[in-house]
Amino acid sequence: MYIANENRYESMIYNHCGKSGLKLPALSLGMWHNFGSVNEMENMKRILFTAFDNGITHFDLANNYGPVYGSAEENMGRILKSDLMPYRNEMVISSKAGYDMWKGPYGDGGSKKYLIASLDQSLKKLGLDYVDIFYHHRPDPNTPLEETMGALDQIVRQGKALYVGISNYKKEQTKEAYEILKRQGTPFIIHQPRYSMLDRWIEEDGLKDYLYENGIGCIAFSPLAQGVLTGKYLNGIPENSRIGTGKSPYLHKENLDENKLEKVRKLNEIAVERGQSLTQMALAWVLRDGKVTSVLIGASRPEQILENIKALENINFSEEELHRVEAILA
Repeated sequence: MYIANENRYESMIYNHCGKSGLKLPALSLGMWHNFGSVNEMENMKRILFTAFDNGITHFDLANNYGPVYGSAEENMGRILKSDLMPYRNEMVISSKAGYDMWKGPYGDGGSKKYLIASLDQSLKKLGLDYVDIFYHHRPDPNTPLEETMGALDQIVRQGKALYVGISNYKKEQTKEAYEILKRQGTPFIIHQPRYSMLDRWIEEDGLKDYLYENGIGCIAFSPLAQGVLTGKYLNGIPENSRIGTGKSPYLHKENLDENKLEKVRKLNEIAVERGQSLTQMALAWVLRDGKVTSVLIGASRPEQILENIKALENINFSEEELHRVEAILA
């Protein structure tokens, strides 16, 4: 039986999620990859235990994480039952629905039918009575936003989630959702957008400032740009990497040209001067101004968790460093 590290809260940074009373660790563990039916259970346990032993209390799932769809939630449910349930009150567990999950017209999108049915499935897989945060995973242009937000409101009132959030919504869509949930009195506390040094759409769209100004938390996914902001590609594209093998559905060789690789190398020079790995600096940069509540990290090995946590030892940037980063990214 797993026994958690007694000193697990000593070095982690915890930030209020917007204007809510909920605090999230500066680094949260995303379970998008490495927790599916194709992965080894003992390694999953080592990753989760290492994260929790070091103060990571937030574990982020979605209904279709795997592969196969739903297997990440099933595996998390098994590990909760075998080892982590004594610590349930110390954990924030989130899930989402919005992308395709099952066949037919009711297994995708933003309808009340889909969202409530999906969360019921997720709770059974996790072995829980409620999740702490439930997200609508993406906007659905074919469902009235009032219906989607009404489903989130109903989910909270039924006690199936404590808080709700959205993911992948642009600023204007977020503003509409916020106004609807505000009228309903629903605790909409968080948005989960993609954000990294190489992908700054939430700044360009105005979403990042909108969230901060309206007291909505922001948790960034893909902070390492699908692995580009690690040391993996400093010398080109390794043949055995996800890009090199063509196994990445989101990033391809033609997207990682010499111009982008040169930017990565120059960013790495700044990281070395800061005494950080490129990975650590990329995570610190996302957290640099206090407008991002938490950063979602993924891991295939426990050692990656430990390396990422070291980013929190220095999340401050000098004006000179910020100007140099801007010059490179421009």
